[in-house]
Amino acid sequence: MNRKIDMLKRILDESKYTVALCGSGIMEEAGFIGLKNQDRAYEIEKKYHDSPEEIFTSVYYTTRPEKFFEFYKKELLEGLPGPTESGAVLAAMERAGKLQYMITANIYEQGQRAGCQNVINLHGSVYKNKCLHCGREYTMEYVRDARGIPVCETCGGAIRPEVALFGEMVDSRLMRDTCTEIERAEVLLVLGTTLDSEVFESYIRYFNGKYLVVIHQREHHSDGKADLVILDQPRNVLCKLGYK
Repeated sequence: MNRKIDMLKRILDESKYTVALCGSGIMEEAGFIGLKNQDRAYEIEKKYHDSPEEIFTSVYYTTRPEKFFEFYKKELLEGLPGPTESGAVLAAMERAGKLQYMITANIYEQGQRAGCQNVINLHGSVYKNKCLHCGREYTMEYVRDARGIPVCETCGGAIRPEVALFGEMVDSRLMRDTCTEIERAEVLLVLGTTLDSEVFESYIRYFNGKYLVVIHQREHHSDGKADLVILDQPRNVLCKLGYK
């Protein structure tokens, strides 16, 4: 393990452009389990009598807004995950000029809250909400604390969380920016996910740099495509790199 960490430190020190892809394993550091986790999905279906893959959709938001927001507020806005140890190290790497961009599907802005400046939130943010009629913006707190369905104070229109719901296309600008950053990368760090991740696989194909590094907990058949694989929680590895 120490040899691999030394190798990773050398790779990062020599890199002129490093990009980090942060998967669900990073979010789990803060105690948040994704909606597609089998155990959590089972509990949600028992509670709401519909699966999260049915509820967390634009169709459900449009046709059953009361139940959508009951679910959204309870399951996604209560006990918001805070910054993680990995996020703090990535922010330190950015300050040191060793990380140029973080790309994540996390909707809780954990990268920004840890201090990172250059972040692409592929799936949006719970902290951004907008009236679909007049475009007025609202805070996460306004949506969370509203009784029932949150509506616009200006026009009474429906408020929509600016997060990508299941089955929706990612914003084209974010997709373009993600591809551009990965193409520019000399080193691509894949943290807390695998190379055939449902979210990131199509973007990883744009990488043509020197080193593809994967840090995640469990061995995976796609690990063989990487130049360096470290099997551990990302925070345990990143905290040993000496960035503060």
